Amino acid sequence: MSEIPAKATESTDPLDGARTEAADDAVAHVRPGEPPSGDAMWQSSPPGSIYDYIKVASFSIGPDGLVEQWSLRAEQLFGIPAQHAVGMDPIEAFIDPDLRAQGQRKMAEILDGREWTGVVPFRVPPSATDGECGREGLAEVYVMPTRTEEGEKAAVCIVVDVRTLRSIETDLAASQAIFGQSPFGFVLIDPDLRVRRVNYRFASLFGGSPDDHRGKGVHDYLPRPEAERVTATLRRVLETGDSITDMHVTGFLPGSDERRHWSINLYRVRSGSGRPIGIAWLGTDITARRAAAREAAAARRNLALLNEAGARIGNSLDLETTARELLDVVVPGFCDLATVDLYQGLLAGDETPPGLADGSAELRRVAFASAVSDSPFIGSGDPVSVGAVHHYPFNSLCADALRTARPRYIPAEEGGLVQSTLAVPMVAHDTVVGLAQFARTKGSEPFGDRDRDLAVELAARAAVCIDNARLYRREHERALILQRSLLPPGDPVASGLDIACRYLPGDSSADRPSEVGGDWFDVIELPGHRTALVVGDVMGRGLRAAVAMGELRSAVRTLALLDLEPAEVLSALDEIARGLGAPGGVQQATRAARRPREADLSEVYLATCVYAVYDSVTRRCTFANAGHLPPVLVEPGEDALMLDVPPGMPLGVGGEPFEEVEVELPEGALLALYTDGLVESRDHPLDEGLQAFVGALTDPSAPLEDVCDHVLNTLETHHGEDDIALLMARVQGLPADSVGDWTLPREPRSVGKAREYARGRLLSWDLEPLVDTTELLVSELVTNALRYGEGEIRLRLLLDRTLVCEVWDSGLVQPRRRRARDTDEGGRGLQLVGLLSAAWGSRRTPRGKTVWFELPLPDGQNGMVDPAEALLSLF
Repeated sequence: MSEIPAKATESTDPLDGARTEAADDAVAHVRPGEPPSGDAMWQSSPPGSIYDYIKVASFSIGPDGLVEQWSLRAEQLFGIPAQHAVGMDPIEAFIDPDLRAQGQRKMAEILDGREWTGVVPFRVPPSATDGECGREGLAEVYVMPTRTEEGEKAAVCIVVDVRTLRSIETDLAASQAIFGQSPFGFVLIDPDLRVRRVNYRFASLFGGSPDDHRGKGVHDYLPRPEAERVTATLRRVLETGDSITDMHVTGFLPGSDERRHWSINLYRVRSGSGRPIGIAWLGTDITARRAAAREAAAARRNLALLNEAGARIGNSLDLETTARELLDVVVPGFCDLATVDLYQGLLAGDETPPGLADGSAELRRVAFASAVSDSPFIGSGDPVSVGAVHHYPFNSLCADALRTARPRYIPAEEGGLVQSTLAVPMVAHDTVVGLAQFARTKGSEPFGDRDRDLAVELAARAAVCIDNARLYRREHERALILQRSLLPPGDPVASGLDIACRYLPGDSSADRPSEVGGDWFDVIELPGHRTALVVGDVMGRGLRAAVAMGELRSAVRTLALLDLEPAEVLSALDEIARGLGAPGGVQQATRAARRPREADLSEVYLATCVYAVYDSVTRRCTFANAGHLPPVLVEPGEDALMLDVPPGMPLGVGGEPFEEVEVELPEGALLALYTDGLVESRDHPLDEGLQAFVGALTDPSAPLEDVCDHVLNTLETHHGEDDIALLMARVQGLPADSVGDWTLPREPRSVGKAREYARGRLLSWDLEPLVDTTELLVSELVTNALRYGEGEIRLRLLLDRTLVCEVWDSGLVQPRRRRARDTDEGGRGLQLVGLLSAAWGSRRTPRGKTVWFELPLPDGQNGMVDPAEALLSLF
């Protein structure tokens, strides 16, 4: 047993926590398994030793059993300063009164030279400071006998706070359990960034036992770039003390090529004295979580792509535009390059698409998009430019995709730009309409099953929109065919008028490109070298408006042949328009007008129309307007002006009469009739359009075709919102020498006079071949006027493209043609007129009636009817 002096010079106790750099260096150079050198043995423990956590104190007892020396650790443990503790009886001061007798016996044994170790309960005496008075504790005491300088027996006591020791033991056991039983990888790294300790979970992942990992570095577990990043982070944590949470690290497990992902948490570990002693590393394998996150992100991305496709694809009812919209969605969000091929027959307007054909039918490339290159696919055969017609070989994967209506993966060719391609048939309503190809270049992730399903869905959505566009295009073309068939064929001709017209249907730039409008115009030749000019517009769009327009146009032509006045024509049209929306026709509509109107507004047909009748002999034009825009007149040397024609109510409204306005048109004047599509659009109000139209008519002497082109180029006519109809006529009245006009008295000899007048005028016109026929027919008409008419008789011959003869009288009774029996002596005059003339008829006038016939001019092609043969054919 070692003896130490009971009294010693006051020095730093090795347990007081004061450490020297020499001690640190000495301990640092001690290698595991080697005994310490003499110098190192007598140096104090390095920071972080057990004494930083355990409360250990010492004091000495003199020969008289009283405290002789009191260490600083004793002051800390018991809370009694040295000046109060020295000279105290430890038994009387710290031991409970019930145990003092036993304590005195033990003290006597100790002073008798016996060594003793035991656990002693104690209580801090009243002389303690810092509120320690009365605190009870449990101390393990180690008493070592010693001698003073005089040789008297004394003792040195080492005291350990048992409760603190038990707490440390509990914490150590808990730490060991947490460290050893944790399901996460736990690593303790020393200040040199070497592994000090790992748990079994970490060792099970990287192989070996926990002791095998001691002394390893980060580079032993992670690839070099990742290891350098983690090492820099460890140094920062060690220097700053800032913890790192959820740092993602990527690496590989030993013996595996599968990339693993971990989430690590780093924090600095300090000793009991607060000195950093290393870094704690807590790692969690998040490979599965990362995979699930990638799947979820891919699902969200695909859903967003589908939502974008739903919003962007199909906004236009044009085939090529819809294909480009598909590529705008998928490039670059889904792939790097993409093309769309549609069957050529589909684009050409075939009634039935090719469907599941052999896959080698002709296709046209309608769209191409690239995020990396402006050229078509590289390494997939000959390049195909946009707009080119091509076909895939029968044995190719693209042809197989078209044939089977199933997507196909196309392998990449060596040296090409593309590494993965999907050929996806575009199927709509069980019909293949084309093929979409999606490609990803090298460096991108290859297509997977999820990508294939997404590509099929995108192609299907685009295919449905393309098929709808095809159907709309077909309906649009049919409606246009119907509408154009109802318009005048070719260039209209009229007596005394130079005619030019333009018709522009609404195009695909409008909101409803599949629907045509109800605009129409017509030029109708009337008896007496008169002409009816008509321009109208059925409100609404589509086939319904086109059909209504056709019915109204047919009605106008029929009414015009009855030679009614313009106001009467519009009144009859108004009745017809009201009958179009009623199941029972005009009569049902008339009855419904007497009741409260509860009909469906969708069945109401409204239209505007302007109807004008021009007489080439008098150059007078009579207008009637049903809610239409006013005609525009340009007289030679004058500015264009809008004629003041009362607009009236639109056709189909009913209940209001229509007014007529008669205007004398000077020679060379220009008359323009039009629809609202010419002068009105969203960006140009009606007033501005009318002023622009009037201002565009500056040169009425120019050729009419040039005038029409100038008007369309000057105005905003490419908006496509509505149909445009423009009808222009230049006045060219009949010359005075082309008109023969005579008034005959009401007497029998007027018949002979009429024949003389007719013969003389025909001979002056060099129409001798028509003399006999004309004399015969004039005699019949004048005779009928004498027998059945009233008032004076007027005879008029008109020469233009045909010869027209008119006989006027004041009678109101219209002649009626009938078939005479074989025994009848009369009744064959009008039959004769019908046989010898090209056309004949009668019309009412303000002062009676006019009976007329028309003969074609001899041109060597149309054979003249022999009057003798015509007379014999009556019997």
